[in-house]
Amino acid sequence: MAYRCDICGKKSSSGRQHTHHTGVAGGQWKKRAQTTIRGFKPNLHWVSLPMGGALTRVRACAKCIKRVRFDQKASAPTAAQ
Repeated sequence: MAYRCDICGKKSSSGRQHTHHTGVAGGQWKKRAQTTIRGFKPNLHWVSLPMGGALTRVRACAKCIKRVRFDQKASAPTAAQ
């Protein structure tokens, strides 16, 4: 199973990470800082969300969980004041 959000499709990505040694940022060294490839993973959780009128257990990122719950709260009828 892929490490991917079932709602938005967000998935793992890779990028560069480098360590700044003393003097690298100031331009005092002739050499560049070391770079290593690292992975960036989405913040995924198993959660039961209402999808299509029924509760469905999905693996969703935190952003999608917040969005679904906010939309749920906004669409709920408010109490008469």
